[in-house]
Amino acid sequence: MLRFASLGNVSRSLISVSAATSSRTHVPEAEIGEPVASSAEDSQTHRSLRTERGNSIRTSNAGSVQRPLTREESIREAVLLSFCDPLPDQCLQLLQLSIREWMGQLEWLDISGLALYFLDRMVELQMCGLLPAQLIARLHQNLIDNTLRTAGMIAESVAIQQELQRANLSYAVLKGASLSPDSVPRLEFRHQFDLDFLVAEENILVAQQILERRGYHLHAMSVKTWEFKIHERPGVPLSDIYKDLPGRSVELHIDTNYSGRAQMLSRTENREFHGIRMPVLSPVDLFVGQGMHAYKDICNEYSRASHLLEFRRHVIARRDDIAFWEELRTVTQDDQRVTMGLGVVVQLITQVMGVFAPEQLTSWTVHRLPLSVVSWTEIYGRRAIFKKFPGNKLYLLLQRELESVGIPAKRQVWSLLLPLRLPPTIVKSTAHESLSLRGRRYRLQLHQILSRLRFHIVEGIRYASEARRWQQHKNRVHL
Repeated sequence: MLRFASLGNVSRSLISVSAATSSRTHVPEAEIGEPVASSAEDSQTHRSLRTERGNSIRTSNAGSVQRPLTREESIREAVLLSFCDPLPDQCLQLLQLSIREWMGQLEWLDISGLALYFLDRMVELQMCGLLPAQLIARLHQNLIDNTLRTAGMIAESVAIQQELQRANLSYAVLKGASLSPDSVPRLEFRHQFDLDFLVAEENILVAQQILERRGYHLHAMSVKTWEFKIHERPGVPLSDIYKDLPGRSVELHIDTNYSGRAQMLSRTENREFHGIRMPVLSPVDLFVGQGMHAYKDICNEYSRASHLLEFRRHVIARRDDIAFWEELRTVTQDDQRVTMGLGVVVQLITQVMGVFAPEQLTSWTVHRLPLSVVSWTEIYGRRAIFKKFPGNKLYLLLQRELESVGIPAKRQVWSLLLPLRLPPTIVKSTAHESLSLRGRRYRLQLHQILSRLRFHIVEGIRYASEARRWQQHKNRVHL
């Protein structure tokens, strides 16, 4: 790890890296302290989006009630801002962190999905030598492990798809490989938990049989999603999440009519993928699905920052595609849930990383948001992105505001504050289960029950306090 004689040396190092990046990508200079949102590969068209901040992001007078970020949250914000060009000055603190502080951030980097993206960004900026060697070594090992893991998941995906195709089933790949290259430049930098397929409703039972023949068993199911698992292991440590373990998870999502439109499987496109023709969603369906997945994350206890980064990359990749934005608006502008959902995601990313979305998107999404929703993103947005797992319940304030404008929630606030049901089984019993394995499984489930109980009590109290402050703020500014 390089040690600098003074803060001035650190500052000059960061400035030189930022200047080199700016020179290489022709990005216009930013105002001091303002994060400019564009990536190296798309910055040539950035000038067309450089409008005044007031015309690019909706604001409310919520500054007086915003809570300053903690030091840990500030570090996480600096990590996310490192994906902007040129580098905002907040990123300076990343060069001043001790090895202990960096190692304390590894859990958030892993769970947020940013760890390998951050390594790739540091390599791109030639900044690895300015960070602790122990940190870089750990991230490099994670990348080696995740490359093998990704290869294993790709092989499994291809094998499953070949069987689905032999059975002449109608399906499409969701998330994962379908996000490349617009959102995910290289698949090995994305940490993917499972394989997702969209299947026609009439084909779901045949798809289930195919998975069961491969050794999978039905683990959980809802109206639209069936989850299958194979080779489950209780209590896999966080350090092993990048390794190519035998355990796999597959989700089958049932294709149903979407807002009165024809089923999505009628609009799929084929891509060449490791020797097969892989069906993926149409560009508009893919974009909406990714955006609404990020919105679902925001409206939940914990959201992965990587989902916001990936969606931002997707928007930037499509930035100059006027025909795409016109088609997207035509297809979705009458669906209030989609327009509000996309608006919340774009507004929140803009609050943190700066202007990145074209007017062709923001004019009918962000600009339609109620002022109370805009105020929520200002007051709680950063806490939603940079909170530590398992998160908090402040998203319920957003849910209430969206309900007031006609966006129904799937569950009532009271049932989310203190659920009456036990957490779902993490690992189910198997035939011929050993006594030691059963004991590990029981201990894991008991720990899950107790930790969730503590979470609901602590965060329920915090929510009650914030709800009172939130209402006082609304009354004061007449929201």
